[in-house]
Amino acid sequence: MLAEIITIGDEILIGQIVDSNSAFIAKQLNKIGVSVYQITSVQDDKNHILKALAEAEANADIIILTGGLGPTKDDITKKTLAHYFDDHLVEAVAVRKNIEHLWEHYIKRPLMQVNIDQALVPSKCSVLMNKLGSAPGMWMEKNDKIVIALPGVPYEMKALIDDEVIPKLRNRYQFPYIQHKTFLTYGLGESALAEHIETFENELPTFIKLAYLPSLGRVRLRLSAKGINRELIEKEMQIQTDLLLPQIKDIFTGFEEDGSIEDIVGKHLTEQGRTVATAESCTGGLIASRFTANAGASKYFKGSVVTYSKETKMQLLNIPEALIDAHSVVSIEVAEAMALNALKLFKTDFAISTTGNAGPTKDHTQEGLGDVYIAIANKDGVFSAKFSFGNSREKVINKAANKAFELLLKEILKK
Repeated sequence: MLAEIITIGDEILIGQIVDSNSAFIAKQLNKIGVSVYQITSVQDDKNHILKALAEAEANADIIILTGGLGPTKDDITKKTLAHYFDDHLVEAVAVRKNIEHLWEHYIKRPLMQVNIDQALVPSKCSVLMNKLGSAPGMWMEKNDKIVIALPGVPYEMKALIDDEVIPKLRNRYQFPYIQHKTFLTYGLGESALAEHIETFENELPTFIKLAYLPSLGRVRLRLSAKGINRELIEKEMQIQTDLLLPQIKDIFTGFEEDGSIEDIVGKHLTEQGRTVATAESCTGGLIASRFTANAGASKYFKGSVVTYSKETKMQLLNIPEALIDAHSVVSIEVAEAMALNALKLFKTDFAISTTGNAGPTKDHTQEGLGDVYIAIANKDGVFSAKFSFGNSREKVINKAANKAFELLLKEILKK
């Protein structure tokens, strides 16, 4: 079964916002065995939307639109759908009651006509109740094709997909069983990794596919199986997992299904009852930010200092000026001193430090663009290493943060 996603809004086409809705919808559809044939973005323009609908109807079984359901004049999706289905708009009583409830108990502002008009829907549609907002979702059918319209607000759209759309599709169709397993690897590039596991890939069963998903400093390996026999798929996926893991043991950090590398680090720290802190220079607090993005991080993450200048390294971390003058702020000696002093300052089991030259121009140190020193300290001492991450400032910073998590995880797993 094929689906097409149509995102509606000028803001997408001018680059004002990033279309994250399509990625979420495609992921959720894929989980139940629906393949997304195409993703199209169009303006808030009736003719453009009608053209996209006609093209999608020729290719897809399910068409999902997002956006254009708001209260303003440029939100024309409902009227366009009514035209497409040769229909007219009527007031959905349940939607109006929901809007009145939202305004009375949460928004607490005068209810205007444009808000009431959001209860207008095509008469032929089945309403998908939006419990988080005023714009309802709509389910319509034409020529054995399903057309679903959802609000563009991401959290409203996600709730409707998970609570309404996916359950309705499951009840209506018998989908194949799909299982994905994604291996997180760090430290080996896509080409080298592909060569390293070439034999494994060539010997995979025909119903299991391997995909390489590279990003900054890491490659995700995704095994995907699809079929009718769930027991067979799960058994074979476990067999292939057991075959692959020994081949990537030196670069494997965990399964994506268990979360990001910072999630995995946090899980191990929590299980061990250990704590960590950071002292960051070139990464500017990114490592700390990624730690604290996780709920419950206070159990294991105790704090951070961002010492971007020579003076703050001296003032906050007590790095001797003589050490900096002898080796420069971008050096292995300073990185190690930062980690060791952060360990003392925060009284943690581990401390991470970063110092480097993220560019785009070379500073006064002797180090080249993209050179970064990372140190990990614990009660047994300090481990440090130099890395060269290229000359793109954003990539250098993100690669350094990724590498820091990778090194910390390896140290944690030694314990």
